[in-house]
Amino acid sequence: MNYQESLAWIHSRLKQGEKPGLKRVKWLLEQFDNPERHLAAVHAVGTNGKGSTVSYLQHIFTASGYKVGTFTSPYIVEFRERIAIDGQMMTEQELIDLVSQVKPVVERLDQAKLYAPATEFEIITVMMFLYFTRVQPVAIAIIEAGVGGMMDATNVFQALAVVCPSIGLDHQDLLGESYVAIAKQKAGVLKNGEPLILAADRPDVLFAFRASCQASHSPLYLLGSEFTINLHEQGFDFHYQEVTLDNLHLAMLGQHQKRNASLAIMTALLLQKDFPQVSLTHIRQGLASSQWVGRTEFMGPNLMLDGAHNMESIAALVALLEQQFAGKKIHILVAAIKNKPIEPMLAALSHLGQVTVTSFDFPKSLPLSAYPQSYHQVAQFQTWLAEIDPSSEQDFYVITGSLYFISQVRAYLTK
Repeated sequence: MNYQESLAWIHSRLKQGEKPGLKRVKWLLEQFDNPERHLAAVHAVGTNGKGSTVSYLQHIFTASGYKVGTFTSPYIVEFRERIAIDGQMMTEQELIDLVSQVKPVVERLDQAKLYAPATEFEIITVMMFLYFTRVQPVAIAIIEAGVGGMMDATNVFQALAVVCPSIGLDHQDLLGESYVAIAKQKAGVLKNGEPLILAADRPDVLFAFRASCQASHSPLYLLGSEFTINLHEQGFDFHYQEVTLDNLHLAMLGQHQKRNASLAIMTALLLQKDFPQVSLTHIRQGLASSQWVGRTEFMGPNLMLDGAHNMESIAALVALLEQQFAGKKIHILVAAIKNKPIEPMLAALSHLGQVTVTSFDFPKSLPLSAYPQSYHQVAQFQTWLAEIDPSSEQDFYVITGSLYFISQVRAYLTK
């Protein structure tokens, strides 16, 4: 198989949909003698902020001289970025070789009919464990859960630490209707005394996490309690026991990014005993150099992409725009996927400026007919882009919504 054929085979498993559960992925990993048991890794769970927290951790450990693997989703530029080392995606040949190993085993599971057929995400998860332990062995991996935690395909390894930057209402059809139900799913990755580094301000969510920590004998490090931050207009200060990092600066915009970064700092400090090259200087360097494609990413002086795809991430985007671009005339283009609270999302954005909605070529994209008719519509995002003024100092343009949509817009803009 060549690269395109290998990629097509992986994507062909999308038809299996999302099937929470660990039996299939555990069976597949057993056929490869359980590579996940030989990987030192941090598990990132949560509703929003996982990707940027993974990026902060990767940059901190890479700056410290370690070989760092990351597993993220979805991809924005290229499928292979989901499995990367020190920010560099795997090669096409490495993906081909992994598919050649995994495909016969997946097909054997199909034929045996022990379980339902393996999904795309389960297959990629198996590939990731093989890549980080046998193809390109890493010192540490930062693994982002796909959906939830307890029944997510990534929940098959003993983590060095679990980090959770937020709990919000998303994927409720799979995780539950309430904040508490979703929190229990995320906390379900705790197994055997690994520390939990958490940002949560709802008492009911915090109660659920504390109960899970007690059951798994996991120490809890809560932002605002065990460690704290002081926010400034341009940067922030971090405090934990005798450790203080003053005047930290991030490449990524938004107060929420400072909170995400503080969780990465706390996680790095807790792992210093196993990774002694991590220093306060390396932490500072890693945070300053960390960026995340498609999140508050500037594609021009007055054009920003931000994959805000649920109410919590929309609220963070609104806060950012109000704080840093209040004097601008803001224009917003939105495209979402189905089963999102699109009306309140659009209402929150409409207070900032003109909101235009569109659709895009993706199986789960929300059709234009499903949007409230009170918002201006364009059939294609290219139409909206053709009307912007890239030289205007008064206008500021934002493209937001589904990360799948952001991926397509970014690909168009970078051609």
